[in-house]
Amino acid sequence: MFSIIPDPFQKKVRAFLTNSMKPFVLFLSCLLLFVGCTKKIYDVVYPTLSDGRYDTEFPYRNCSKQLEEISRSVKRLNTITYYKSYVFSERDRLKESELNDRIIKKKAIKNIFFNKTGSGTATVIYHDHAKIAFLTCAHVIDTPDTILTFFPVNDNGEEKIVQSVSIKVRQQYYVVDIPRGGELELLKMDSKDDIAVLGKEIGQIERFVPVFGYPGGKSSDLEWGSFVYIIGYPIGYKMITRGIVSNPNMDAKGSFLIDALFNRGFSGGIILAIKDGVPNFELVGITKSVSARNEYVLRPEKEVGEFAYDSNVPYQGDY
Repeated sequence: MFSIIPDPFQKKVRAFLTNSMKPFVLFLSCLLLFVGCTKKIYDVVYPTLSDGRYDTEFPYRNCSKQLEEISRSVKRLNTITYYKSYVFSERDRLKESELNDRIIKKKAIKNIFFNKTGSGTATVIYHDHAKIAFLTCAHVIDTPDTILTFFPVNDNGEEKIVQSVSIKVRQQYYVVDIPRGGELELLKMDSKDDIAVLGKEIGQIERFVPVFGYPGGKSSDLEWGSFVYIIGYPIGYKMITRGIVSNPNMDAKGSFLIDALFNRGFSGGIILAIKDGVPNFELVGITKSVSARNEYVLRPEKEVGEFAYDSNVPYQGDY
């Protein structure tokens, strides 16, 4: 059965619907305006994501997965340097200019063996299931071949009297958590540029070894305020921190400063910049030094016979 609605009632219905739709239409208009504004703001906030320059803003999206992947290729590097020390009598008044192999062995009154240890950071840059290679800083593994200590003398311009000569016997490099472990071999070192490559043959293995797989960038392209991540082993613990670049291109090598806080052991850690947004990481450098400060302490004047003590020479004085 069909029913015909009278015209006056239809007009009332249309009027009711019209009035009822006004708030909805107003809401829809505001929503469209908001969406349009949001899109406009997004375009303004992130216009530099495709400018081909290193980003200065904090990453706009999560990159924990990529950083975790990269961190697996970063390892702790330990070094041990063994020395043989020749100790001399003050009565011989042996001068540094007089030292040679014959004199050292003839005049020595005692031989002492000791070692010095150190640690830093190294990154896996090559692995072909038979060989592996690591990148680090030269100063992490570059220990002196010879160490001299002297007896205290009056400041009268005389040449100092040698107390001991320590000669490096051998040095070992170890990286934690690599297949079949063992000692690494120094493949190449450039002390001037403070860079070194270590490696070893590990034979055919089935275990996967993560290798740093992101491209190398140009530190010379960094700018004031460029955002960077740093991964390393300060005081023996793997850590990721972040920093801001200052004083880019401070020398001909493209060196730069960063404000990241880290401790000894970070040397050799990798520095990553982001170009055109995550996950476009690039290796722009490795950390080579940390800031330091001096503390001055007021103390009484030295007593007669007091001098700096060489910890490698057994103490024979009064207790």
